[in-house]
Amino acid sequence: MPPQPPPPPAHSSAAHDPSGRPLPLKLLRRGKVRDVYELPPDDQGGRVLMVASDRISAFDVVMPTPIPGKGRLLTQIAAWWFGFIERKRLASSHLLSTSVDDLPGGLVADASVREYLTGRISICRACRVIPIECVVRGYLEGSGWKEYQAGGSVCGVVLPKGLRQCDRLPEPIFTPATKATEGHDENISFEQAAEAVGLDTMSVVRDYSLAIYSAAAAHALERGIIIADTKFEFGVPIEEDAKQGRVWTPPMIIDEALTPDSSRFWPADGYEPGRAQQSFDKQFLREHLEGLVAAGAWDKQPPGPALPADVVAGTLEKYRAARDRLCV
Repeated sequence: MPPQPPPPPAHSSAAHDPSGRPLPLKLLRRGKVRDVYELPPDDQGGRVLMVASDRISAFDVVMPTPIPGKGRLLTQIAAWWFGFIERKRLASSHLLSTSVDDLPGGLVADASVREYLTGRISICRACRVIPIECVVRGYLEGSGWKEYQAGGSVCGVVLPKGLRQCDRLPEPIFTPATKATEGHDENISFEQAAEAVGLDTMSVVRDYSLAIYSAAAAHALERGIIIADTKFEFGVPIEEDAKQGRVWTPPMIIDEALTPDSSRFWPADGYEPGRAQQSFDKQFLREHLEGLVAAGAWDKQPPGPALPADVVAGTLEKYRAARDRLCV
C-alpha cells in the first residue's frame, strides 16, 4: 500500500483486503491505520465497521512496509481496554462487537475476506466525533518535554521548574491537541479547545480522560509498565446528537484506547528520568527512523522509508509484549 493514501470519496467502496477484493460497504474514512465503513443500523441506531490494518505510521507518515499481525494485536488491546473502562464505569464506549459472526452474512461469505477480517474488526456505534485529541500526560516526554524546555509549561499548564526529561509529573495533566486530518496535530490550551467544541463538552471529556488514565496507569504499574502518556478520542452517538431539544448527551470513548499506537509504555524496572526510556510502543520504530534522519537518508516527509526485517519483527514483538503484560 503506498504511503499516505488519500481518503477515497465518501461514496466509494474501493477499499480492499489483501487479496485485492473490495469490501462491499461504503467507505467512510481511511485513517493512517484503520479503515472505517458504514454498516446497516441495528434497532439502537447507526453502526460503523472499523478494520485495523497492518499499516504503521510514525511522525505522521505511513510507512510503506506493513507490520504483519499488528492490526489484530491493536484490536485485541483496544477491546480489552474498552471493557476495562466500562467495567470501572469510567465512561461508555462505542464498541459493540469484535466478532465477524456479527457482520452481515454477505460480507464474510468469501473465505479469504472472512480470514482477513477475523481478529481485526470492531463493530461500533456510529458517532459524531469531537474534534479534539484528549491527551493525558503523567510523565514529561515527547512534544510535552520540548514545550516545557521552551517555556516551562505544556498546553498552558505551568509546571515546576527543574524537571528532567521523562520525570514523573506531580499529577497527571490534560493537554488537548487539534485533531488534524492531515499533517501534525497541534498542542492547544484547554481554553482553546473549549472555544472550539464548548466548555461543557471539554470539561466532561477532560474529567473522563484523567479518570481513565489514572485507573489504567495503576493497572499497568501493577504489571510492570508505566503509561507515560496517552490520547483518547470521544464522540456522541449520531442518533442522540440529532435529537431536537437535546442540550447535551454524555460523550463515549471511540476509536481506540491505550494501545501502543496511542500511548507511551515504559518498563517500570528500567525507568530512570533524565534520559529517553526503553518502550513497548512505536518508539522502537521512531528510533530507527531518527537514525535515518541523522544520516540524511530521510527527512520525515512522505514517502516513508522501507523498513528492514529486524525492525518489523522488533516492532511486532513490542506490541505483543504490551498485550501480554497489560491485558490480564
